[in-house]
Amino acid sequence: MKLQGLHHITMITRDAQRNVDFYADLLGMPLVKKTVNFDQPDAYHLYYGDEQGSPGTSLTWFEFRDAASGRAGAGMVHQIKLGVASDRALEFWEHRLGSHGYSAETGSGSLRFRDYDGLAFELVVADGDDPALRPVHPQIPAEHAILRVVGARAYAQSDASVSLLTDTLGFNAEPDGYGVQGERRHFHWAYDPPPDLPGQQGAGTIHHIAWASNDAEHPRWRARVVETGAHVTDVIDRDYFYSICFREPSHVLFEIATLSPGFAVDDDPAHLGETLRLPRQHEHLRQRLEQLLTPVINPRAAQHRETRT
Repeated sequence: MKLQGLHHITMITRDAQRNVDFYADLLGMPLVKKTVNFDQPDAYHLYYGDEQGSPGTSLTWFEFRDAASGRAGAGMVHQIKLGVASDRALEFWEHRLGSHGYSAETGSGSLRFRDYDGLAFELVVADGDDPALRPVHPQIPAEHAILRVVGARAYAQSDASVSLLTDTLGFNAEPDGYGVQGERRHFHWAYDPPPDLPGQQGAGTIHHIAWASNDAEHPRWRARVVETGAHVTDVIDRDYFYSICFREPSHVLFEIATLSPGFAVDDDPAHLGETLRLPRQHEHLRQRLEQLLTPVINPRAAQHRETRT
Protein backbone atom coordinates (compact mmCIF):
# COMPACT_ATOMS: atom_id res chain seq x y z
CA MET A 1 0.00 0.00 0.00
CA LYS A 2 1.07 3.53 -0.70
CA LEU A 3 -0.43 6.89 0.15
CA GLN A 4 -0.82 9.21 -2.84
CA GLY A 5 0.40 12.35 -1.11
CA LEU A 6 -1.83 15.06 0.27
CA HIS A 7 -5.59 15.04 -0.21
CA HIS A 8 -6.59 18.31 1.49
CA ILE A 9 -6.09 20.55 4.52
CA THR A 10 -9.08 21.99 6.39
CA MET A 11 -9.15 25.27 8.34
CA ILE A 12 -11.61 27.42 10.30
CA THR A 13 -12.85 30.90 9.39
CA ARG A 14 -15.53 33.16 10.80
CA ASP A 15 -16.44 34.82 7.47
CA ALA A 16 -17.26 32.76 4.38
CA GLN A 17 -17.46 35.69 1.95
CA ARG A 18 -14.16 37.14 3.11
CA ASN A 19 -12.72 33.65 2.72
CA VAL A 20 -13.93 33.48 -0.88
CA ASP A 21 -12.64 36.99 -1.59
CA PHE A 22 -9.15 36.13 -0.32
CA TYR A 23 -8.65 32.63 -1.72
CA ALA A 24 -10.74 32.58 -4.90
CA ASP A 25 -10.22 36.20 -5.94
CA LEU A 26 -6.93 37.42 -4.46
CA LEU A 27 -5.01 34.10 -4.59
CA GLY A 28 -6.85 32.83 -7.66
CA MET A 29 -7.68 29.38 -6.28
CA PRO A 30 -11.05 28.33 -7.76
CA LEU A 31 -13.88 27.67 -5.33
CA VAL A 32 -14.69 24.12 -6.46
CA LYS A 33 -17.32 23.11 -3.92
CA LYS A 34 -19.78 25.10 -1.83
CA THR A 35 -21.40 22.78 0.67
CA VAL A 36 -21.95 22.45 4.43
CA ASN A 37 -20.28 20.73 7.36
CA PHE A 38 -21.46 17.11 7.58
CA ASP A 39 -21.67 17.27 11.39
CA GLN A 40 -22.93 20.86 11.65
CA PRO A 41 -24.98 21.62 8.52
CA ASP A 42 -25.66 25.24 9.48
CA ALA A 43 -21.97 25.94 8.79
CA TYR A 44 -20.46 26.28 5.33
CA HIS A 45 -17.71 23.97 4.10
CA LEU A 46 -15.84 25.61 1.22
CA TYR A 47 -13.29 23.82 -0.99
CA TYR A 48 -10.62 25.43 -3.19
CA GLY A 49 -8.09 23.84 -5.53
CA ASP A 50 -7.14 23.65 -9.17
CA GLU A 51 -9.74 23.73 -11.95
CA GLN A 52 -10.84 20.16 -11.17
CA GLY A 53 -10.39 20.29 -7.39
CA SER A 54 -7.70 17.61 -7.68
CA PRO A 55 -6.46 15.97 -4.47
CA GLY A 56 -3.18 17.58 -3.50
CA THR A 57 -4.37 21.04 -4.53
CA SER A 58 -7.26 21.36 -2.07
CA LEU A 59 -7.61 23.76 0.83
CA THR A 60 -10.96 23.77 2.62
CA TRP A 61 -12.64 25.86 5.31
CA PHE A 62 -15.41 25.46 7.85
CA GLU A 63 -17.21 28.74 8.50
CA PHE A 64 -18.12 29.12 12.19
CA ARG A 65 -19.50 32.63 12.30
CA ASP A 66 -19.11 33.10 16.06
CA ALA A 67 -15.59 31.65 16.23
CA ALA A 68 -13.03 33.62 18.24
CA SER A 69 -9.53 34.00 16.89
CA GLY A 70 -7.53 30.82 17.39
CA ARG A 71 -3.90 30.16 18.20
CA ALA A 72 -1.76 27.26 16.96
CA GLY A 73 -0.11 25.17 19.66
CA ALA A 74 1.11 21.66 20.38
CA GLY A 75 -0.66 19.06 18.25
CA MET A 76 -1.74 21.56 15.59
CA VAL A 77 -0.61 22.35 12.05
CA HIS A 78 0.65 25.94 12.02
CA GLN A 79 1.93 26.64 8.49
CA ILE A 80 1.02 25.65 4.93
CA LYS A 81 3.42 25.76 1.97
CA LEU A 82 2.10 26.54 -1.50
CA GLY A 83 4.05 25.94 -4.70
CA VAL A 84 4.66 28.37 -7.55
CA ALA A 85 6.75 27.91 -10.68
CA SER A 86 9.56 30.46 -10.33
CA ASP A 87 11.24 33.26 -8.42
CA ARG A 88 9.45 35.70 -10.72
CA ALA A 89 6.17 34.27 -9.47
CA LEU A 90 7.27 35.05 -5.91
CA GLU A 91 7.90 38.65 -6.96
CA PHE A 92 4.45 38.79 -8.54
CA TRP A 93 2.81 37.57 -5.34
CA GLU A 94 4.75 39.95 -3.13
CA HIS A 95 3.40 42.83 -5.22
CA ARG A 96 -0.15 41.46 -5.50
CA LEU A 97 -0.47 40.78 -1.77
CA GLY A 98 1.02 44.17 -0.92
CA SER A 99 -1.36 45.99 -3.25
CA HIS A 100 -4.25 44.45 -1.29
CA GLY A 101 -2.84 45.40 2.11
CA TYR A 102 -1.13 42.11 3.04
CA SER A 103 2.54 42.34 4.01
CA ALA A 104 4.91 39.54 3.00
CA GLU A 105 8.36 38.53 4.18
CA THR A 106 10.81 37.46 1.50
CA GLY A 107 13.39 34.73 2.04
CA SER A 108 15.68 32.62 -0.07
CA GLY A 109 13.26 31.16 -2.63
CA SER A 110 10.23 31.83 -0.46
CA LEU A 111 7.59 34.38 0.49
CA ARG A 112 5.78 34.27 3.83
CA PHE A 113 2.44 35.92 4.52
CA ARG A 114 -0.73 35.57 6.60
CA ASP A 115 -4.34 35.68 5.52
CA TYR A 116 -7.04 37.93 7.01
CA ASP A 117 -7.51 35.50 9.94
CA GLY A 118 -3.76 35.28 10.64
CA LEU A 119 -3.21 31.83 9.10
CA ALA A 120 0.45 31.40 8.10
CA PHE A 121 1.54 30.51 4.56
CA GLU A 122 4.82 30.19 2.72
CA LEU A 123 5.09 30.33 -1.06
CA VAL A 124 8.00 28.31 -2.44
CA VAL A 125 9.24 27.39 -5.89
CA ALA A 126 7.96 23.88 -6.69
CA ASP A 127 9.25 21.54 -9.40
CA GLY A 128 7.39 19.04 -11.52
CA ASP A 129 3.91 20.54 -11.58
CA ASP A 130 1.42 19.74 -14.34
CA PRO A 131 0.73 22.99 -16.26
CA ALA A 132 -2.69 21.67 -17.23
CA LEU A 133 -3.78 21.87 -13.60
CA ARG A 134 -2.94 25.55 -13.12
CA PRO A 135 -5.98 27.58 -12.06
CA VAL A 136 -7.21 30.32 -14.37
CA HIS A 137 -7.78 33.89 -13.14
CA PRO A 138 -8.08 37.01 -15.31
CA GLN A 139 -5.64 39.03 -13.15
CA ILE A 140 -3.06 36.28 -12.56
CA PRO A 141 -0.73 35.21 -15.40
CA ALA A 142 -0.71 31.44 -15.82
CA GLU A 143 3.04 31.28 -15.21
CA HIS A 144 2.55 32.87 -11.76
CA ALA A 145 -0.46 30.83 -10.61
CA ILE A 146 -0.38 28.96 -7.32
CA LEU A 147 0.04 25.34 -8.39
CA ARG A 148 -0.64 23.14 -5.40
CA VAL A 149 -0.05 22.54 -1.71
CA VAL A 150 3.54 21.29 -1.28
CA GLY A 151 4.04 21.08 2.47
CA ALA A 152 2.90 21.80 6.01
CA ARG A 153 4.45 22.16 9.46
CA ALA A 154 2.96 21.19 12.82
CA TYR A 155 3.89 21.80 16.44
CA ALA A 156 4.87 18.62 18.28
CA GLN A 157 6.02 17.93 21.81
CA SER A 158 8.16 14.89 21.00
CA ASP A 159 9.32 12.44 18.33
CA ALA A 160 6.47 10.11 19.21
CA SER A 161 5.05 10.27 15.70
CA VAL A 162 8.07 8.90 13.84
CA SER A 163 7.05 5.23 13.98
CA LEU A 164 3.54 5.90 12.74
CA LEU A 165 4.77 8.11 9.92
CA THR A 166 7.51 5.84 8.62
CA ASP A 167 6.45 2.31 9.62
CA THR A 168 2.67 2.61 9.32
CA LEU A 169 2.00 5.33 6.76
CA GLY A 170 5.12 4.90 4.63
CA PHE A 171 6.56 8.41 4.88
CA ASN A 172 10.25 8.79 4.05
CA ALA A 173 12.71 10.65 6.25
CA GLU A 174 13.89 13.85 4.53
CA PRO A 175 15.98 16.84 5.56
CA ASP A 176 13.95 18.81 8.11
CA GLY A 177 11.04 16.39 8.13
CA TYR A 178 9.29 13.63 6.20
CA GLY A 179 8.02 13.16 2.68
CA VAL A 180 5.12 11.27 1.19
CA GLN A 181 5.44 10.56 -2.53
CA GLY A 182 2.37 9.75 -4.57
CA GLU A 183 2.29 8.69 -8.19
CA ARG A 184 1.93 12.34 -9.27
CA ARG A 185 2.93 14.59 -6.37
CA HIS A 186 5.27 14.91 -3.41
CA PHE A 187 4.38 16.46 -0.06
CA HIS A 188 6.73 17.54 2.73
CA TRP A 189 5.63 17.23 6.38
CA ALA A 190 7.60 18.61 9.32
CA TYR A 191 7.40 19.30 13.06
CA ASP A 192 8.58 22.31 15.07
CA PRO A 193 8.95 22.71 18.84
CA PRO A 194 5.64 23.98 20.23
CA PRO A 195 5.30 27.47 21.67
CA ASP A 196 4.85 28.02 25.40
CA LEU A 197 1.20 28.99 25.12
CA PRO A 198 -1.28 26.15 24.55
CA GLY A 199 -3.15 26.00 21.29
CA GLN A 200 -6.70 27.23 20.94
CA GLN A 201 -8.80 26.18 17.97
CA GLY A 202 -10.65 29.03 16.30
CA ALA A 203 -10.61 31.32 13.29
CA GLY A 204 -7.24 31.22 11.55
CA THR A 205 -6.28 27.73 12.74
CA ILE A 206 -6.03 24.40 10.96
CA HIS A 207 -8.56 21.72 11.87
CA HIS A 208 -7.00 18.65 10.20
CA ILE A 209 -4.81 17.38 7.38
CA ALA A 210 -5.89 14.59 5.02
CA TRP A 211 -3.74 12.13 3.08
CA ALA A 212 -4.88 10.55 -0.19
CA SER A 213 -5.33 6.84 -0.75
CA ASN A 214 -6.40 4.70 -3.68
CA ASP A 215 -9.99 3.60 -3.26
CA ALA A 216 -9.28 -0.12 -3.12
CA GLU A 217 -6.66 0.28 -0.39
CA HIS A 218 -8.72 2.49 1.91
CA PRO A 219 -10.20 -0.23 4.19
CA ARG A 220 -6.71 -1.69 4.62
CA TRP A 221 -5.38 1.68 5.77
CA ARG A 222 -7.94 1.66 8.57
CA ALA A 223 -6.84 -1.81 9.65
CA ARG A 224 -3.20 -0.79 9.57
CA VAL A 225 -3.76 2.28 11.75
CA VAL A 226 -5.91 0.30 14.20
CA GLU A 227 -2.95 -2.07 14.69
CA THR A 228 -0.96 0.85 16.18
CA GLY A 229 -3.52 1.22 18.97
CA ALA A 230 -4.92 4.50 17.65
CA HIS A 231 -8.63 5.21 17.92
CA VAL A 232 -9.85 5.34 14.31
CA THR A 233 -13.32 6.24 13.05
CA ASP A 234 -15.27 3.88 10.88
CA VAL A 235 -15.05 4.55 7.14
CA ILE A 236 -17.28 7.57 6.53
CA ASP A 237 -18.95 8.43 3.22
CA ARG A 238 -18.31 12.16 2.63
CA ASP A 239 -20.06 12.14 -0.78
CA TYR A 240 -16.90 13.35 -2.58
CA PHE A 241 -14.58 10.82 -0.90
CA TYR A 242 -14.53 8.17 1.80
CA SER A 243 -12.52 8.92 4.92
CA ILE A 244 -11.17 7.71 8.23
CA CYS A 245 -9.93 10.05 10.98
CA PHE A 246 -7.56 9.58 13.90
CA ARG A 247 -5.06 11.50 15.99
CA GLU A 248 -1.42 10.66 15.44
CA PRO A 249 0.83 10.36 18.55
CA SER A 250 1.63 14.11 18.57
CA HIS A 251 -2.16 14.70 18.61
CA VAL A 252 -2.43 16.21 15.12
CA LEU A 253 -5.77 15.21 13.60
CA PHE A 254 -5.11 13.05 10.52
CA GLU A 255 -7.58 11.93 7.89
CA ILE A 256 -7.07 9.42 5.07
CA ALA A 257 -9.40 10.14 2.15
CA THR A 258 -10.02 8.35 -1.15
CA LEU A 259 -9.21 9.88 -4.53
CA SER A 260 -12.74 9.42 -5.85
CA PRO A 261 -15.56 10.01 -6.62
CA GLY A 262 -14.44 13.66 -6.67
CA PHE A 263 -16.22 17.00 -6.83
CA ALA A 264 -17.88 16.52 -10.23
CA VAL A 265 -20.09 13.72 -8.90
CA ASP A 266 -22.92 16.24 -8.25
CA ASP A 267 -21.76 19.26 -10.29
CA ASP A 268 -21.10 20.34 -13.84
CA PRO A 269 -17.27 20.17 -14.10
CA ALA A 270 -17.29 23.53 -15.90
CA HIS A 271 -19.21 25.20 -13.06
CA LEU A 272 -17.78 23.72 -9.87
CA GLY A 273 -18.52 25.71 -6.73
CA GLU A 274 -21.21 27.93 -8.23
CA THR A 275 -24.21 26.22 -6.60
CA LEU A 276 -24.83 25.19 -3.00
CA ARG A 277 -24.54 21.41 -2.86
CA LEU A 278 -25.71 19.58 0.24
CA PRO A 279 -24.63 16.19 1.57
CA ARG A 280 -27.25 13.60 0.75
CA GLN A 281 -28.09 13.24 4.44
CA HIS A 282 -28.91 16.97 4.68
CA GLU A 283 -30.73 17.54 1.37
CA HIS A 284 -34.07 17.57 3.19
CA LEU A 285 -32.85 20.68 5.06
CA ARG A 286 -32.20 22.70 1.89
CA GLN A 287 -34.96 25.28 2.29
CA ARG A 288 -33.99 26.05 5.89
CA LEU A 289 -30.26 26.12 5.15
CA GLU A 290 -30.64 28.40 2.13
CA GLN A 291 -32.44 30.87 4.37
CA LEU A 292 -29.96 30.50 7.23
CA LEU A 293 -26.63 30.58 5.36
CA THR A 294 -25.33 33.98 4.27
CA PRO A 295 -25.22 34.05 0.44
CA VAL A 296 -21.66 33.76 -0.87
CA ILE A 297 -20.66 35.37 -4.15
CA ASN A 298 -18.25 33.17 -6.11
CA PRO A 299 -16.12 35.37 -8.43
CA ARG A 300 -15.94 32.55 -10.98
CA ALA A 301 -19.73 32.43 -11.23
CA ALA A 302 -19.80 36.20 -11.73
CA GLN A 303 -17.24 35.90 -14.54
CA HIS A 304 -19.36 33.24 -16.24
CA ARG A 305 -22.43 35.48 -16.07
CA GLU A 306 -20.48 38.37 -17.60
CA THR A 307 -19.26 36.10 -20.39
CA ARG A 308 -22.81 34.98 -21.21
CA THR A 309 -24.05 38.57 -21.35
